[in-house]
Amino acid sequence: MSRGTLYDKVWDEHAVTELPTGQTQLFVGLHLIHEVTSPQAFGMLGERDLEVAYPELTHATVDHIVPTADQSRPFGDDAAEEMMSELERNVRDSGIVFDDPGSGNQGIVHVIGPEQGLTQPGMTVVCGDSHTSTHGAFGALAFGIGTSQIRDVLATQTIAMEKKEVRKIEVTGELGSHVGAKDVILTIIRKLGVEGGVGYVYEYGGSAIESLGMEGRMSICNMSIEGGARAGYVNPDETTYDWLRETDAFADSEGRSPSGSRAKPGGDPEEFERRKEYWESIRSDSDAEYDDVVTIDGDEIEPVVTWGTTPGQGIGISEPIPEPEDLPEDKQDTARRSQEHMRVTPGETMQGYDVDVAFLGSCTNARLPDLRDAAEVVEGREVDSSVRAMVVPGSERVKAAAEDEGLDEVFTEAGFDWRGAGCSMCLGMNEDQLEGDEACASSSNRNFVGRQGSKEGRTVLMSPVMVAAAAVTGEVTDVRELPEVAVR
Repeated sequence: MSRGTLYDKVWDEHAVTELPTGQTQLFVGLHLIHEVTSPQAFGMLGERDLEVAYPELTHATVDHIVPTADQSRPFGDDAAEEMMSELERNVRDSGIVFDDPGSGNQGIVHVIGPEQGLTQPGMTVVCGDSHTSTHGAFGALAFGIGTSQIRDVLATQTIAMEKKEVRKIEVTGELGSHVGAKDVILTIIRKLGVEGGVGYVYEYGGSAIESLGMEGRMSICNMSIEGGARAGYVNPDETTYDWLRETDAFADSEGRSPSGSRAKPGGDPEEFERRKEYWESIRSDSDAEYDDVVTIDGDEIEPVVTWGTTPGQGIGISEPIPEPEDLPEDKQDTARRSQEHMRVTPGETMQGYDVDVAFLGSCTNARLPDLRDAAEVVEGREVDSSVRAMVVPGSERVKAAAEDEGLDEVFTEAGFDWRGAGCSMCLGMNEDQLEGDEACASSSNRNFVGRQGSKEGRTVLMSPVMVAAAAVTGEVTDVRELPEVAVR
């Protein structure tokens, strides 16, 4: 087993006891909840006449079912309104801080935690959502959990878990122009497989990872779960600390978060330095032992898009779609079904694949730098007449910051629909859905059949700049080949 890694250190520091099952009871430092997975857990508490043990360590928002076009109440969808009302009642009765629409803080749960300074290095973070791994970008151990586990955390602030092995993934070299975090993680999943991470936690490192900002690191950790890993993380460094200092600029005069639930280190420079000393101590040791090490050459990565119906079915934009017979035997039938559903032909590239919808959003790629990068591509251009395009900021804070910079005008002048914050078309749990067999260029994290609301719909995963390029051309396009696109 691994030794001296951040995973080992943080795990040991949060271990309460070893259970008879062989699992470890872990203390949870931050519990994030939303409207979809929490109502049943609160119901279980009520059945046992239990209260929330540490409401100050739980933080709530609404994201999956919230409309992004019109958030006036009651919601048009009865089920959505019912879930919203239930969440409001539960947080009110339990004394849990809730970022509701219009508060200025509402948004996708994995966007609001980091931007409010709730997520910090060395923490254990859980949420009833598989993409909780996002928070690992800060050097936290972050896990998606089920409803019964949400109940346990609400009642005890602990969770029973089995320790996993640690795989170090080093991405070396330097990423090319318009190649970013989304391309990196799609490459990793393609290489290791959608089940390659089962039994592992992924530690991401190497020069290409270290050069990324926090938003890019969050995108990579976000999709760890798509590769089968239980979680993913990046060791904290000066990039992490700079983010936390900047985030703390939102703190009030007493150095507390908007929720008032926990002191923020930026409110006190000396306290920040004390915490930084701890954060440095949890970094993986230089001689740490890993259960596996994988190296990927970042210089070789180009913009990546998916051709199939799993995140692992991806290729570089210049590469041909594989022949099923050339794949491992256990992947051939899936590849044939995927190619039939997506209407793609082996041997061809994805360039020129017609799209009907362009979606820029999700907990993977809806932060301010994602919107900035996409705006650079669309500025001065128009959305193709065959495409309906939308931008859904990851939070109300992201939306406000983008509007301050005029990004909303860039998008709307090009023909994009500028929406409110929420999960939107990432999944079919709200009114933003594909219709019929529409093909969508999407910056989200999953391309499963029916994921975006229509069983006939087709989803092509790609980076924000590639979504922007597809929107203005009407087809999957290598963003690097668009004329007059600035080289960063």
